This record gives sequence, C-alpha cells and structure tokens, in this order.
Amino acid sequence: MRIICLNGWGGRLHRELVAYIRAAKPDVLCLQEVVHTPASDKDSLDYRDGDHVLPQRANMFRDIARVLPDHVATFCPAAQGDLWDGDTAIPSQFGLATFVHKRFPVIAQIQAFVHGAFSPDGYGDHPRARNAHALRLHDYERSWPISVIHTHGLRDLAGKMDTPARIAQAHKLADLVRAIAEPCDRIVLCGDFNVEPESETFGILAELGLKDLVTGRGFTSTRTSYYRKPGRFADYMLVNDRVEVRLFDVVTDPEVSDHCPLLLEV
Repeated sequence: MRIICLNGWGGRLHRELVAYIRAAKPDVLCLQEVVHTPASDKDSLDYRDGDHVLPQRANMFRDIARVLPDHVATFCPAAQGDLWDGDTAIPSQFGLATFVHKRFPVIAQIQAFVHGAFSPDGYGDHPRARNAHALRLHDYERSWPISVIHTHGLRDLAGKMDTPARIAQAHKLADLVRAIAEPCDRIVLCGDFNVEPESETFGILAELGLKDLVTGRGFTSTRTSYYRKPGRFADYMLVNDRVEVRLFDVVTDPEVSDHCPLLLEV
C-alpha cells in the first residue's frame, strides 16, 4: 500500500501537482489545503487576507479527483469564505481531501475538528478552525485493517511554538486515533502539523505508540524552495510498531507545493 501525504498549497502549482500524483499512483492520498468552489467554473481565483494575495486552484478537489478516477474521493471542509475573481467575491470551501483506491474498502471513518468548529460565514480569525479525517481500511491482499488519519494543524501568526491551543489540538487528535483504530490495527498518522519537532505534540502521540518517520529517519526539512521563511519542518508521518515500513521518503523532486510530499509504502 502506497500512502502519500501533502499540503497542496491550494493548488498553486497545479500542473506540477497533477503530473506528480498521476505518476506516483498513490493508493491513499491525504491532501491538505484543498479548495472546493462549486459556485465557479474558473480555473483560478484569488485568496485575499489583508495585503496577502495567493492564487488558488478554484476546483482543486474536483481536478484531483479526475486524476484519480479509481479512487473514492472525500472532501472535508473546515470553513467557507470568499475567493475573488477581480472585484467579485465567490464562496469557496477550504479543507482536507482524502482519496482511497476502490480496492481498499473504507470500513469506518470519522471527520472531526481538532481546533474550533466549522466556519460557514468566512475563514475566520487566526488561529482558524482545523479538522482531521480518520479512515479504517481493509487490505484484502494482506488480510488486515489499517487506520490512516490526517490533519492540518492550526496556524498561529506568532510561530510554531507550543501553545495551549496546540496542546489541546494534540489531545483531540490522539482521541481521534483512539476512536478509529482497533487494538491490533496498523496506524498511520500524518499531515501538516504546523509545529516544530520539539513540540509536546509528539510526546502526547507517543503515548499511543506512534513514532515520527521524518525526524526519526534523519530528514532535516519538509519544505521546498518555494518556502522562504525560517523553520524547515511542518509535515510529519507517524506510525505504530505494527506498520512494516518498506519505503519512506520526503520527496524533494519534483516540487509540487511549498511542502514536500511524504511517501510511505507499507
């Protein structure tokens, strides 16, 4: 089973992202920062936050689903706000998406918030609502279940240091893992956590027997050249001891986002 986790950066590098996903052929794709704009047929719209303007792939969820026609696609919105077509505001949803190949039936799933709650009338003030998607899959070839959970951790404008909100988020994430996984499950937990490797988050998750593969295997960054701020970590992939890791990589080439894809084969 091939699992890829990636913050898709709102599809800003759409052509490169689509080409990578098509070539990589993931069985499970866990994607954060996904845009879903049913009210528009535009390819690109602008996200505006004060002076910050970022082009977004308006129907990123639809477009990735088309690249993976043999996968079951699930979109998990965290908020609905406005994207802009010139002076025209267009309602658009922002959140997570999960794509699972149809040969791996989803036998249980939970969509939940780890910080805040769904924001229907705007993206909201920082730190904004964040959600997670947990799935329990059955692998017929190997005759075992596996639980895969991914999330996008809250963004604090002050930085990636531990805060009470981040500690509470970690406990909610741990509770979600407990809720989806059965005692004998293989567990994969991944996402853009938006914390540093020293975060208490990892101590909380270690109580579940989860260990991070990014720092544990000596990788020194999960960011691409498109990210020009200090701090090279954001994305993590944790597994329990039942997971037999055949391959793990932080993919640096090609660059498809300001985050690197995390690639796991089990």
